[in-house]
Amino acid sequence: MTAVGVQPSAVGRGDVVLRADGLSKRFGGLLAVQNVSFSQYDGEILAVIGPNGAGKTTLLNLLSGVYRPSSGRLHLLGRDVTQEPMEARCHAGLGRAFQIVRPFPEMTVHENVTVGALFGTRGTTLGQARERAYDLLERTGLAAHADKEAHELTLLQDKRLEVARALATQPRVLLLDEVMAGLRPGEAQEAVGLVRSVRDSGVSVLFIEHIMPVVRDLADRVVVMDQGQVLAEGTYHEVTANPQVVAAYLGTEEGLHA
Repeated sequence: MTAVGVQPSAVGRGDVVLRADGLSKRFGGLLAVQNVSFSQYDGEILAVIGPNGAGKTTLLNLLSGVYRPSSGRLHLLGRDVTQEPMEARCHAGLGRAFQIVRPFPEMTVHENVTVGALFGTRGTTLGQARERAYDLLERTGLAAHADKEAHELTLLQDKRLEVARALATQPRVLLLDEVMAGLRPGEAQEAVGLVRSVRDSGVSVLFIEHIMPVVRDLADRVVVMDQGQVLAEGTYHEVTANPQVVAAYLGTEEGLHA
């Protein structure tokens, strides 16, 4: 298993697009994330897994700018964004889709994605945003629902809308927070196909997930967290064979199929 290290920040196929160096976050006396370092490469799907309370969502909030780190640095596409707010990171190429989907319920599906397109790129006209939104609805399988109000969608369609809104900002790196949560097995497989298509379009993906078959099917590499720290990093087969990971998270062989 390879150790997590600091990589060059040049951008290109196989180069680093997102780099965390010693990120920590303290809430009063609680150290929720402690000295987390990893690199994500261009075109890579990277999974972050671990038990409840491991610090995964806090880490995602540090990456996206919801929280500022207590210490450490974050580089996006070679640029230090450690102290930059969420909107600046979005404009710099970082998108995020949330586990709890909150579209504008009385707006149409197309209008929801248009808002994302207007927000994500400076200088985008309304006409350009609408055109980009239609293209993304085609790519995410929502074109037939473009004129529906968002509250009419199913859970799977909601998840697709959340991804489409994030993609409308034209990210180079997309953060996904348990987007498979609540989906039936067949729906989860559809969502796996959607994430793969996002990567194939040139967007690197970092995702948090508890469903291990999804991690197995999607992830090029896996970062395992426990008690706010990186416990292990490697391929799916490397980390699931690591005794520390089994003890801290998977528990038994059955845990791999949960």
